[in-house]
Amino acid sequence: MSKQITTISFFRFSSLRDKLWGFQMMQFAHKDIAKAEGLTFYRLMGSGKGKGFNPLPDWSVYSLLQVWDSEDAAQFFFESSHLMQQYSNHTSEIFTLYMKNISAGGTWVGKNPFEKGADLDPKLPIAVITRATIKWNWLIRFWKYVPTSQEALDGNEGLIYTKGVGEVPIVQMATFSLWKDFESVKKFAYNSKQHKEAIRRTRKNEWYKEELFSRFLPYRSTGTWDGKDLLAV
Repeated sequence: MSKQITTISFFRFSSLRDKLWGFQMMQFAHKDIAKAEGLTFYRLMGSGKGKGFNPLPDWSVYSLLQVWDSEDAAQFFFESSHLMQQYSNHTSEIFTLYMKNISAGGTWVGKNPFEKGADLDPKLPIAVITRATIKWNWLIRFWKYVPTSQEALDGNEGLIYTKGVGEVPIVQMATFSLWKDFESVKKFAYNSKQHKEAIRRTRKNEWYKEELFSRFLPYRSTGTWDGKDLLAV
């Protein structure tokens, strides 16, 4: 299997000054991120309010998804990068999850960046990343149905954390979710009438210009989110 790993980092900004800095980094951080050694793919993303997809921005939370040749390359970046030190100086919390890809289907900006690095273990936590570019002519109908499709997330005991993120507001959206085990994912995917209906509508109406669905084995974490290590919950 591939030695490739994926990291996803969440940054929380509290003060107005720091929120403005975080917003500016959506433009100015790319130069330092792109030159990281061993980095094969990355996306710096904003987030939406609440859970899952949301067209309203959450100015306090940003996310950085990175794909690395190896864990050593990732660790060197996080430990030595001046940019990451700047993020640390401006944030109230940073949480980073290290993951190995289990499966991935579809494309992200024309390619699938994830290589299989682990097998599914139904007893271990699992992370899911979905990403889609929504067709312009379906934007209104897509966003009108989103609240209904996500109703089953509320009170879901198997869901540890979920957040909607994206590169371009409204049009290019992604969701990250962390679950206690694979059974929890299956219950949401196959037992939720709203979620199944969303999938049916997606296929029938062809809402997406591009989409990707991927599963990961999260095996290491650093930092906290809401004061907790999400991988230890």
